[in-house]
Amino acid sequence: MTKLSIVVPCYNEQDTLENCIDAVLQIADETLSLEVIIVDDHSSDNSFQIIKELAQKHQEILFYHHEKNMGKGAALRTGFKHATGDFVAIQDADLEYDPNDIKEKLLGPLIANKADVVIGSRFLSGGLHRVLYFWHYMGNRFLTFLSNMFTDLNLSDMETCYKVFRRDVIQSITIEEDHFGIEPELVAKIAAMRLRIYEVGISYSGRTYEEGKKIGVKDGVRALYCIFRYNAHRAPLPVQLIIYTFIGGIAAVVNVLTFLGLFSCGVGPAISAGMAFSIGAIVNYLLCISILFRHRAKWSSPVELLIYILVVLTVGTIDVAITSFLLKWGATAYFSKSTACLFVFLFNFLGRKFMVFPEEGPGPWKPQSQA
Repeated sequence: MTKLSIVVPCYNEQDTLENCIDAVLQIADETLSLEVIIVDDHSSDNSFQIIKELAQKHQEILFYHHEKNMGKGAALRTGFKHATGDFVAIQDADLEYDPNDIKEKLLGPLIANKADVVIGSRFLSGGLHRVLYFWHYMGNRFLTFLSNMFTDLNLSDMETCYKVFRRDVIQSITIEEDHFGIEPELVAKIAAMRLRIYEVGISYSGRTYEEGKKIGVKDGVRALYCIFRYNAHRAPLPVQLIIYTFIGGIAAVVNVLTFLGLFSCGVGPAISAGMAFSIGAIVNYLLCISILFRHRAKWSSPVELLIYILVVLTVGTIDVAITSFLLKWGATAYFSKSTACLFVFLFNFLGRKFMVFPEEGPGPWKPQSQA
Protein backbone atom coordinates (compact mmCIF):
# COMPACT_ATOMS: atom_id res chain seq x y z
CA MET A 1 0.00 0.00 0.00
CA THR A 2 1.20 3.49 -0.85
CA LYS A 3 1.08 6.08 1.91
CA LEU A 4 0.48 9.67 0.84
CA SER A 5 0.96 12.67 3.12
CA ILE A 6 -1.19 15.63 2.07
CA VAL A 7 -0.19 18.96 3.62
CA VAL A 8 -3.03 21.49 3.83
CA PRO A 9 -2.04 25.05 4.77
CA CYS A 10 -5.05 26.89 6.17
CA TYR A 11 -5.73 30.54 6.89
CA ASN A 12 -9.31 31.76 7.30
CA GLU A 13 -10.95 29.02 5.20
CA GLN A 14 -13.94 28.19 7.40
CA ASP A 15 -16.33 28.24 4.43
CA THR A 16 -14.48 25.63 2.35
CA LEU A 17 -12.24 23.70 4.75
CA GLU A 18 -14.61 20.90 5.74
CA ASN A 19 -15.69 20.19 2.16
CA CYS A 20 -12.05 20.25 1.06
CA ILE A 21 -10.96 17.71 3.70
CA ASP A 22 -13.96 15.48 2.91
CA ALA A 23 -12.90 15.45 -0.75
CA VAL A 24 -9.31 14.66 0.24
CA LEU A 25 -10.30 11.75 2.49
CA GLN A 26 -12.41 10.21 -0.27
CA ILE A 27 -9.38 9.43 -2.44
CA ALA A 28 -8.15 6.76 0.00
CA ASP A 29 -8.74 3.15 -1.05
CA GLU A 30 -7.28 -0.33 -0.57
CA THR A 31 -4.04 0.71 -2.34
CA LEU A 32 -3.68 4.26 -0.99
CA SER A 33 -3.57 5.29 2.67
CA LEU A 34 -3.60 8.93 3.70
CA GLU A 35 -1.95 11.14 6.26
CA VAL A 36 -3.64 14.56 6.16
CA ILE A 37 -1.58 17.25 7.86
CA ILE A 38 -3.50 20.50 8.35
CA VAL A 39 -1.48 23.53 9.46
CA ASP A 40 -3.57 26.40 10.76
CA ASP A 41 -1.67 29.65 10.19
CA HIS A 42 -3.29 31.51 13.10
CA SER A 43 -6.70 31.90 11.45
CA SER A 44 -8.90 34.65 12.83
CA ASP A 45 -12.14 32.90 11.86
CA ASN A 46 -13.48 29.50 12.98
CA SER A 47 -11.03 27.43 10.92
CA PHE A 48 -8.99 26.08 13.82
CA GLN A 49 -12.08 24.86 15.67
CA ILE A 50 -13.24 23.08 12.51
CA ILE A 51 -9.80 21.47 12.19
CA LYS A 52 -9.94 20.13 15.75
CA GLU A 53 -13.40 18.70 15.18
CA LEU A 54 -12.28 17.03 11.94
CA ALA A 55 -9.25 15.52 13.68
CA GLN A 56 -11.54 13.98 16.34
CA LYS A 57 -13.61 12.30 13.62
CA HIS A 58 -10.78 11.07 11.39
CA GLN A 59 -7.63 9.38 12.67
CA GLU A 60 -5.86 10.18 9.39
CA ILE A 61 -5.80 13.87 10.29
CA LEU A 62 -2.93 15.51 12.15
CA PHE A 63 -2.99 19.24 12.84
CA TYR A 64 -0.61 21.98 13.90
CA HIS A 65 -1.26 25.58 14.85
CA HIS A 66 0.94 28.66 14.42
CA GLU A 67 0.82 31.13 17.29
CA LYS A 68 1.04 33.98 14.79
CA ASN A 69 0.26 34.34 11.11
CA MET A 70 3.42 33.45 9.17
CA GLY A 71 2.30 32.70 5.61
CA LYS A 72 1.74 29.75 3.28
CA GLY A 73 5.43 28.91 2.99
CA ALA A 74 5.82 28.71 6.75
CA ALA A 75 2.73 26.50 7.03
CA LEU A 76 4.07 24.13 4.39
CA ARG A 77 7.46 24.05 6.09
CA THR A 78 5.73 22.88 9.28
CA GLY A 79 3.70 20.27 7.41
CA PHE A 80 6.61 18.87 5.40
CA LYS A 81 8.66 18.42 8.56
CA HIS A 82 6.02 16.11 10.08
CA ALA A 83 5.16 14.09 6.95
CA THR A 84 5.80 10.33 7.09
CA GLY A 85 4.25 9.12 3.81
CA ASP A 86 6.05 7.70 0.78
CA PHE A 87 5.02 10.82 -1.12
CA VAL A 88 4.00 14.32 -0.05
CA ALA A 89 1.40 16.48 -1.80
CA ILE A 90 0.25 20.07 -1.32
CA GLN A 91 -3.49 20.80 -1.14
CA ASP A 92 -4.92 24.28 -0.67
CA ALA A 93 -7.99 24.45 1.57
CA ASP A 94 -10.03 26.62 -0.81
CA LEU A 95 -11.48 23.96 -3.16
CA GLU A 96 -9.79 25.43 -6.25
CA TYR A 97 -8.10 22.07 -6.89
CA ASP A 98 -9.69 18.62 -7.14
CA PRO A 99 -7.99 15.99 -4.91
CA ASN A 100 -9.00 13.27 -7.39
CA ASP A 101 -6.36 14.69 -9.72
CA ILE A 102 -3.68 13.79 -7.17
CA LYS A 103 -4.78 10.17 -7.13
CA GLU A 104 -5.64 9.72 -10.78
CA LYS A 105 -2.94 11.85 -12.45
CA LEU A 106 -0.09 13.03 -10.25
CA LEU A 107 0.74 9.93 -8.23
CA GLY A 108 1.16 7.57 -11.20
CA PRO A 109 4.68 8.61 -12.32
CA LEU A 110 5.88 8.60 -8.69
CA ILE A 111 4.52 5.13 -7.88
CA ALA A 112 6.01 3.83 -11.14
CA ASN A 113 9.38 5.32 -10.09
CA LYS A 114 9.53 7.46 -13.21
CA ALA A 115 9.51 10.77 -11.35
CA ASP A 116 10.78 12.43 -8.19
CA VAL A 117 8.37 15.36 -8.49
CA VAL A 118 5.09 15.66 -10.39
CA ILE A 119 3.53 19.08 -11.00
CA GLY A 120 -0.11 19.69 -11.87
CA SER A 121 -0.55 22.28 -14.61
CA ARG A 122 -3.66 24.42 -14.91
CA PHE A 123 -2.64 25.34 -18.46
CA LEU A 124 -2.39 21.88 -19.97
CA SER A 125 -5.61 20.18 -21.07
CA GLY A 126 -6.71 18.33 -17.97
CA GLY A 127 -10.36 18.92 -17.14
CA LEU A 128 -12.80 21.65 -16.23
CA HIS A 129 -11.41 25.18 -15.89
CA ARG A 130 -13.32 28.12 -14.54
CA VAL A 131 -12.93 31.25 -16.68
CA LEU A 132 -11.51 34.11 -14.60
CA TYR A 133 -9.04 37.00 -14.81
CA PHE A 134 -7.11 37.61 -18.04
CA TRP A 135 -4.31 39.66 -16.46
CA HIS A 136 -3.94 37.17 -13.63
CA TYR A 137 -3.48 34.48 -16.28
CA MET A 138 -0.93 36.61 -18.15
CA GLY A 139 0.95 37.27 -14.92
CA ASN A 140 1.17 33.55 -14.24
CA ARG A 141 2.42 32.87 -17.75
CA PHE A 142 5.03 35.63 -17.50
CA LEU A 143 6.35 34.37 -14.15
CA THR A 144 6.50 30.83 -15.50
CA PHE A 145 8.36 32.02 -18.61
CA LEU A 146 10.87 33.94 -16.51
CA SER A 147 11.31 31.01 -14.13
CA ASN A 148 11.94 28.69 -17.08
CA MET A 149 14.60 31.04 -18.41
CA PHE A 150 16.46 30.81 -15.12
CA THR A 151 15.90 27.12 -14.35
CA ASP A 152 16.18 25.79 -17.92
CA LEU A 153 12.96 23.83 -17.39
CA ASN A 154 9.98 23.86 -19.74
CA LEU A 155 7.13 24.00 -17.26
CA SER A 156 3.77 25.45 -18.27
CA ASP A 157 2.62 26.41 -14.74
CA MET A 158 5.23 27.29 -12.11
CA GLU A 159 2.78 28.92 -9.68
CA THR A 160 0.45 25.93 -9.36
CA CYS A 161 -0.42 24.58 -5.92
CA TYR A 162 -0.36 20.92 -6.99
CA LYS A 163 3.14 19.58 -6.52
CA VAL A 164 3.74 16.03 -5.31
CA PHE A 165 7.19 14.93 -4.11
CA ARG A 166 9.00 11.89 -2.94
CA ARG A 167 9.17 12.49 0.80
CA ASP A 168 12.96 12.27 0.95
CA VAL A 169 13.12 14.94 -1.78
CA ILE A 170 10.94 17.54 -0.08
CA GLN A 171 12.45 16.91 3.35
CA SER A 172 15.95 17.48 1.93
CA ILE A 173 14.99 21.00 0.78
CA THR A 174 15.48 23.92 3.14
CA ILE A 175 12.48 26.20 2.63
CA GLU A 176 13.24 29.88 3.25
CA GLU A 177 10.14 31.67 1.97
CA ASP A 178 7.30 32.23 4.45
CA HIS A 179 4.63 33.37 2.00
CA PHE A 180 3.63 32.71 -1.63
CA GLY A 181 7.26 32.99 -2.72
CA ILE A 182 7.53 29.32 -1.85
CA GLU A 183 6.29 28.37 -5.34
CA PRO A 184 9.23 29.82 -7.34
CA GLU A 185 11.59 28.80 -4.53
CA LEU A 186 10.53 25.15 -4.72
CA VAL A 187 10.79 25.10 -8.52
CA ALA A 188 14.25 26.69 -8.35
CA LYS A 189 15.51 24.19 -5.82
CA ILE A 190 14.15 21.06 -7.49
CA ALA A 191 15.63 22.32 -10.77
CA ALA A 192 19.04 22.75 -9.10
CA MET A 193 18.80 19.16 -7.78
CA ARG A 194 18.33 17.87 -11.34
CA LEU A 195 15.35 15.77 -10.37
CA ARG A 196 13.09 13.75 -12.63
CA ILE A 197 10.19 16.20 -13.01
CA TYR A 198 6.90 15.43 -14.74
CA GLU A 199 3.96 17.72 -15.45
CA VAL A 200 0.32 16.71 -16.01
CA GLY A 201 -2.84 18.67 -16.75
CA ILE A 202 -5.36 19.18 -13.94
CA SER A 203 -8.77 20.77 -13.50
CA TYR A 204 -9.06 24.16 -11.82
CA SER A 205 -11.98 25.95 -10.19
CA GLY A 206 -10.44 29.29 -9.30
CA ARG A 207 -12.00 31.76 -6.89
CA THR A 208 -12.65 35.46 -7.33
CA TYR A 209 -11.28 37.93 -4.78
CA GLU A 210 -14.82 38.38 -3.48
CA GLU A 211 -14.91 34.64 -2.82
CA GLY A 212 -11.70 34.75 -0.80
CA LYS A 213 -8.74 34.57 -3.19
CA LYS A 214 -5.71 35.93 -1.32
CA ILE A 215 -2.78 36.20 -3.75
CA GLY A 216 -2.19 39.72 -5.09
CA VAL A 217 0.19 42.07 -6.89
CA LYS A 218 2.71 42.20 -4.04
CA ASP A 219 2.98 38.40 -4.22
CA GLY A 220 3.78 38.68 -7.93
CA VAL A 221 6.55 41.16 -7.13
CA ARG A 222 7.89 38.78 -4.47
CA ALA A 223 7.79 35.94 -7.00
CA LEU A 224 9.99 38.01 -9.34
CA TYR A 225 12.46 38.55 -6.51
CA CYS A 226 12.46 34.83 -5.65
CA ILE A 227 13.11 33.83 -9.26
CA PHE A 228 16.25 35.98 -9.22
CA ARG A 229 17.28 35.10 -5.67
CA TYR A 230 17.08 31.32 -5.93
CA ASN A 231 18.10 30.88 -9.57
CA ALA A 232 20.63 33.52 -10.62
CA HIS A 233 23.71 31.69 -9.34
CA ARG A 234 22.80 28.57 -11.35
CA ALA A 235 21.05 30.15 -14.34
CA PRO A 236 22.22 29.26 -17.88
CA LEU A 237 25.25 31.27 -19.00
CA PRO A 238 23.31 33.53 -21.44
CA VAL A 239 20.94 34.55 -18.62
CA GLN A 240 23.83 35.19 -16.23
CA LEU A 241 25.54 37.26 -18.93
CA ILE A 242 22.42 39.43 -19.25
CA ILE A 243 22.32 39.95 -15.50
CA TYR A 244 26.02 40.80 -15.46
CA THR A 245 25.39 43.39 -18.18
CA PHE A 246 23.23 45.32 -15.70
CA ILE A 247 25.76 44.83 -12.90
CA GLY A 248 28.59 46.02 -15.13
CA GLY A 249 26.50 49.00 -16.24
CA ILE A 250 25.81 50.07 -12.66
CA ALA A 251 29.49 49.70 -11.74
CA ALA A 252 30.47 51.71 -14.83
CA VAL A 253 28.09 54.54 -13.88
CA VAL A 254 29.56 54.58 -10.36
CA ASN A 255 33.05 54.65 -11.88
CA VAL A 256 32.26 57.62 -14.14
CA LEU A 257 30.37 59.62 -11.50
CA THR A 258 33.13 59.06 -8.94
CA PHE A 259 35.77 60.19 -11.42
CA LEU A 260 33.82 63.32 -12.35
CA GLY A 261 33.19 64.16 -8.71
CA LEU A 262 36.83 63.78 -7.67
CA PHE A 263 38.16 65.56 -10.73
CA SER A 264 35.78 68.52 -10.22
CA CYS A 265 37.08 68.81 -6.64
CA GLY A 266 40.62 69.34 -7.91
CA VAL A 267 41.99 65.81 -7.56
CA GLY A 268 44.45 64.94 -10.32
CA PRO A 269 43.23 62.84 -13.26
CA ALA A 270 45.44 59.84 -12.51
CA ILE A 271 44.39 59.65 -8.86
CA SER A 272 40.74 60.32 -9.74
CA ALA A 273 40.74 57.60 -12.37
CA GLY A 274 42.45 55.10 -10.06
CA MET A 275 40.11 55.76 -7.14
CA ALA A 276 37.04 55.70 -9.39
CA PHE A 277 38.12 52.40 -10.94
CA SER A 278 38.68 50.87 -7.48
CA ILE A 279 35.29 52.02 -6.17
CA GLY A 280 33.58 50.74 -9.32
CA ALA A 281 35.30 47.37 -8.85
CA ILE A 282 34.10 47.19 -5.23
CA VAL A 283 30.53 47.97 -6.30
CA ASN A 284 30.79 45.31 -9.00
CA TYR A 285 32.02 42.76 -6.45
CA LEU A 286 29.23 43.51 -3.96
CA LEU A 287 26.55 43.34 -6.65
CA CYS A 288 27.95 40.04 -7.94
CA ILE A 289 27.66 38.57 -4.45
CA SER A 290 24.24 39.99 -3.61
CA ILE A 291 22.51 39.46 -6.97
CA LEU A 292 24.27 37.08 -9.32
CA PHE A 293 26.62 34.65 -7.60
CA ARG A 294 24.85 33.60 -4.40
CA HIS A 295 27.07 30.72 -3.54
CA ARG A 296 28.55 28.46 -0.96
CA ALA A 297 31.97 30.07 -1.03
CA LYS A 298 34.67 27.82 -2.41
CA TRP A 299 37.39 30.16 -1.18
CA SER A 300 37.95 31.83 2.15
CA SER A 301 37.08 35.54 2.07
CA PRO A 302 40.73 36.73 1.87
CA VAL A 303 41.50 34.28 -0.95
CA GLU A 304 38.33 35.24 -2.80
CA LEU A 305 39.23 38.93 -2.59
CA LEU A 306 42.78 38.21 -3.71
CA ILE A 307 41.57 36.25 -6.74
CA TYR A 308 39.08 39.01 -7.52
CA ILE A 309 41.85 41.64 -7.44
CA LEU A 310 44.05 39.47 -9.66
CA VAL A 311 41.22 39.03 -12.17
CA VAL A 312 40.60 42.80 -12.20
CA LEU A 313 44.31 43.52 -12.75
CA THR A 314 44.55 40.86 -15.46
CA VAL A 315 41.50 42.21 -17.27
CA GLY A 316 42.88 45.73 -16.94
CA THR A 317 46.12 44.57 -18.53
CA ILE A 318 44.19 42.94 -21.37
CA ASP A 319 42.29 46.19 -21.87
CA VAL A 320 45.51 48.19 -22.23
CA ALA A 321 47.11 45.55 -24.46
CA ILE A 322 44.21 45.34 -26.92
CA THR A 323 43.81 49.11 -27.11
CA SER A 324 47.56 49.64 -27.69
CA PHE A 325 47.73 46.85 -30.28
CA LEU A 326 44.86 48.26 -32.35
CA LEU A 327 46.20 51.81 -32.14
CA LYS A 328 49.59 50.58 -33.29
CA TRP A 329 47.99 49.02 -36.37
CA GLY A 330 46.27 52.26 -37.34
CA ALA A 331 42.79 51.84 -35.83
CA THR A 332 41.03 54.91 -34.51
CA ALA A 333 41.03 55.59 -30.79
CA TYR A 334 37.25 55.09 -30.61
CA PHE A 335 37.36 51.73 -32.40
CA SER A 336 40.37 50.56 -30.39
CA LYS A 337 38.85 51.37 -27.01
CA SER A 338 35.38 50.10 -27.92
CA THR A 339 36.78 46.78 -29.12
CA ALA A 340 38.87 46.45 -25.98
CA CYS A 341 35.78 47.15 -23.84
CA LEU A 342 33.87 44.32 -25.49
CA PHE A 343 36.65 41.85 -24.73
CA VAL A 344 37.06 43.25 -21.22
CA PHE A 345 33.36 42.82 -20.50
CA LEU A 346 33.46 39.18 -21.60
CA PHE A 347 36.67 38.41 -19.70
CA ASN A 348 35.29 40.16 -16.62
CA PHE A 349 32.23 37.94 -16.63
CA LEU A 350 34.13 34.71 -17.31
CA GLY A 351 36.71 35.55 -14.66
CA ARG A 352 34.08 36.12 -12.04
CA LYS A 353 32.01 33.10 -13.05
CA PHE A 354 34.78 30.51 -13.24
CA MET A 355 37.59 31.89 -11.06
CA VAL A 356 36.28 34.22 -8.36
CA PHE A 357 32.90 32.59 -7.71
CA PRO A 358 33.17 29.03 -9.04
CA GLU A 359 30.31 26.72 -8.14
CA GLU A 360 30.14 23.06 -9.02
CA GLY A 361 26.87 21.56 -10.15
CA PRO A 362 25.20 19.28 -7.62
CA GLY A 363 24.92 16.32 -9.99
CA PRO A 364 21.76 14.24 -10.37
CA TRP A 365 19.91 13.83 -7.10
CA LYS A 366 19.87 10.38 -5.53
CA PRO A 367 17.57 9.07 -2.81
CA GLN A 368 19.06 9.38 0.64
CA SER A 369 19.42 5.61 0.94
CA GLN A 370 21.64 5.62 -2.16
CA ALA A 371 23.56 8.82 -1.47
